[in-house]
Amino acid sequence: MQAPASPRRSPLVVTAVILAAVLGAFLLFSGIWTEKLWFDSIGFTGVFWTQLVTRAVLFLVGALVVGGLLWVNMALAFRSRPQHRRTGASAVLDRYRDLLEQNALAALALPAGVFGFMAGLSTATQTLPVLGWLNRQTSGVTDPTFGLDTTFFMLEYPVWRLAASLLMSGLVFSFVAAAAVHFAVGNLGAGREPGRRATRPALVHLSVLGAAVLALYGLQNLLDRYALVLDQGTLFTGLHYTDDQARMNAKLVIAIIAFIVAVLFVVNIFWQRTVVPGAGVVLMVVSSLILSAIYPMIVQTLQVRPNEPDRENDYIAMHLKATKQAYGIEGTDITEYEAVTQVSPGQLAEDAAALPGIRLMDPQVIGPTFDQLQQVRGYYAFPEILDIDRYMIDEQMTDVVIAARELNQANIPDPNWNNIHTVYTHGHGFVSAYGNRRQGNGEPVWITRDIPPVGKIEEGQSRIYFGEQSDNFAIVGRAEGQQPIELDSPGGAEGGGEQYNEYDGTGGVPMGDLWHRLLYATRFADINILLSERVNENSRILYDRTPKQRVEKVAPWLTVDNNLYPAIVDGRLVWIVDAYTTSATYPNSQRVLLRDATSTTQTTVLGAQLDQPINYMRNSVKAVVDAYDGTVKLYQWDEEDPLVRTWAASFPGTVTPRSEISDDLLAHLRYPEDLFKVQRELLGRYHVDDPRVWYGGTDMWQVPVDPVQQNERLKEPTYYLSIKWPTDDEPVFSQTAVFVPQNRANLASYLAVNADASSDKYGELRILRMSDTQQIDGPGQTQNAITQNPEVAAKLLPYTQTRGSASIKFGNLLTLPMGNGLLYVEPIYTERTGSAGAYPALTFVVVRFGEHVGIGNTLQEALDLVFRGDAGAETGELPVGSGATPPPTTGETPAPTETPAPGQAPTGVVDEAAAVAAMQRAETAFTDAEAALRAGNLAEYQAKTNEAKAALEEAIRAMGR
Repeated sequence: MQAPASPRRSPLVVTAVILAAVLGAFLLFSGIWTEKLWFDSIGFTGVFWTQLVTRAVLFLVGALVVGGLLWVNMALAFRSRPQHRRTGASAVLDRYRDLLEQNALAALALPAGVFGFMAGLSTATQTLPVLGWLNRQTSGVTDPTFGLDTTFFMLEYPVWRLAASLLMSGLVFSFVAAAAVHFAVGNLGAGREPGRRATRPALVHLSVLGAAVLALYGLQNLLDRYALVLDQGTLFTGLHYTDDQARMNAKLVIAIIAFIVAVLFVVNIFWQRTVVPGAGVVLMVVSSLILSAIYPMIVQTLQVRPNEPDRENDYIAMHLKATKQAYGIEGTDITEYEAVTQVSPGQLAEDAAALPGIRLMDPQVIGPTFDQLQQVRGYYAFPEILDIDRYMIDEQMTDVVIAARELNQANIPDPNWNNIHTVYTHGHGFVSAYGNRRQGNGEPVWITRDIPPVGKIEEGQSRIYFGEQSDNFAIVGRAEGQQPIELDSPGGAEGGGEQYNEYDGTGGVPMGDLWHRLLYATRFADINILLSERVNENSRILYDRTPKQRVEKVAPWLTVDNNLYPAIVDGRLVWIVDAYTTSATYPNSQRVLLRDATSTTQTTVLGAQLDQPINYMRNSVKAVVDAYDGTVKLYQWDEEDPLVRTWAASFPGTVTPRSEISDDLLAHLRYPEDLFKVQRELLGRYHVDDPRVWYGGTDMWQVPVDPVQQNERLKEPTYYLSIKWPTDDEPVFSQTAVFVPQNRANLASYLAVNADASSDKYGELRILRMSDTQQIDGPGQTQNAITQNPEVAAKLLPYTQTRGSASIKFGNLLTLPMGNGLLYVEPIYTERTGSAGAYPALTFVVVRFGEHVGIGNTLQEALDLVFRGDAGAETGELPVGSGATPPPTTGETPAPTETPAPGQAPTGVVDEAAAVAAMQRAETAFTDAEAALRAGNLAEYQAKTNEAKAALEEAIRAMGR
């Protein structure tokens, strides 16, 4: 009888499968090759090939280890199948053998291929750890427990764990798969002669595999001893007493037991008595349970817990030292500060040089002001939070509020494909304003402004093709004879109308030929790249254009600071990006979550950091991205960091020596925010040296809630400003923060770091610790005192009771060590509501020193009020006119109303004597209300508060408002 013919496969099906395979391969190729072209265009081709080759090698290693072990062991099991078949009821199992023999190749290759492929993918993700291990450098710092360099834990230990885990996976999968094949072919299980449950080949094979698994398990336990200085314990991250005295020895004993049981498995090849190694495994499991869980629990309960401060004292000391080393806070200078609260005329005379550094323009508030006054067109935008830098203005180093005028693609008129990708391709201009000055109407005093840029900072090239908001790809370049089509300036230039530009930079990838157009049309899934006639032989495509993207791609081993900032360096607009080398395996150092440690009220705008644990951090690289051509420079800032030296060796030629930083660039480098925030978080508890004080928690500080945005319950941000330290002669550009005691609101200490990269003392951390003899109010208490002050309330009342036509915005509450005490300064902005063109304008400045509060139209006025008519120094502000408040913030003439618009001076008849008398009654009523509140008499408090409000309203009417 003729066997039935096998069904023929449909040609359509075969063609579809081939086309799908070709399409998938082309999609994969286009993604890889366009990545290679991007790295070529930026000059980091070596990074691409190093990662690709390493990833491919690791994939092969993972696949061969797991897949190869599976294949070899399954094949050995299959080849050792007995010649005879099962007997009795177990003969039905021979069907599995028949199926296996008929499809032996597929049956062996499929599981080996699947598990090998998954293992290869998993191993390929470990490219950076393996490169770090291959190119590891030493730190010169030794771990006191094992006597090993700290880089063993940061660069070597993770790879040894990876290798052990990969090999264990391969061996365990092989043991299970080999046992399954032995069972299927009749080497194991029922149907054998009495007293023998396995053939000798199966016994030998599985005994060898069992011995290998147990030997590797023993090695893993030896490796686990190193993990004890890395694990989170009951008190901190690192080695504890119980770890050292119990777990360390327990893991050694378990390893020895595992080696002994492994020997029993080898001996079993000759004994052929499975009960012996089986009993050894049971005893090992029981021993492991006792040694790794029960014994440490007994030590912890009976020895440590009753005497914890004494038992853990040496380990806490070791932990304190390691944590301070890992985060760079070991050299923090702490000075006891007897802050005075009394005021006297001329008290700030010795701090005269620092007064011009008090920043009144809050970068977190005046973003809309920049938008309304310098946006020029709706398709441009400034960031919601601006930045702070220093520039030499009129031969004087000046703190400046800065921003780049970027393209806002969400507001492009008629957002069709051509406009998005070929016309609106770039932003234009660097805008800056004095940090300590205001115009008469409360607006910033501009240093550079407009399009094309004009001002005191020379901008030779300020077009922004690569910026924080450059999220889309752009196609630039025109064929010879074609007119430029990239909108460059919206009008007002010499030609009187819109001006257009043709990109002549080196950024981007040439894509003039059909092949490259096809590749990029595939990459971006955009057929218009193929069809558009605007793509020509001179076209270049710009993509992955944000500075953060570019730095992270060329240096995947770096963690980038969230707050990058623009600067004019040698006449060109560039982005300065602070970047970090981090690790989570520094021995005995406290582990924190990077996102939690860096979160403040600004995080909701700037974005949160990576949610990754770290216990080592260095600002090892200062990166610079050119805004016009997108070139990236990585400058090795920390020359002692072993991690940056390791990565520089892993990716040769990518890191530029620090000595090549130009003087102009150095002048704009600053201490990075995220590092300072992490250090601030750690210093709250790790400012102490005594292990007993640390254990007792009697001197713990915490970062206060932002007093200006208390409803969000987020931490106060850090501030850049120039301050004069009490022991210094001149002010220094710094980054500052304050602490309050744990669960208290008064001020505990004041922290500052020298943020001037050109200074010899750059990075020096200093703390003023408040004396315990006198309480100094913290930011929250100060904010409450300001808002409840009668004079402040009188100034602000016209804006808080204008039936929605005006609003008040409090700026950053700055804290400065001045006058032998602590000076709080807070700008207050007003803004018209219900108007599309409204923006915040600086209207008042309020100052608090001790219990004394002053509010004025200028900082000088407020300071003089606080210090009895004469602060003793000049602030360097511009005059703001003779009115009590500036003109309308929107530049419009306000409509007649019973109450003033923001910034509008009052009109009407003024009875000064009546106003003063009413204000005095209001102040007396507020004082009585506060006394009633302290006494717990809420009824009297409410009555006096109402009386004070009535007196304030009478004063306002007397002032003609």
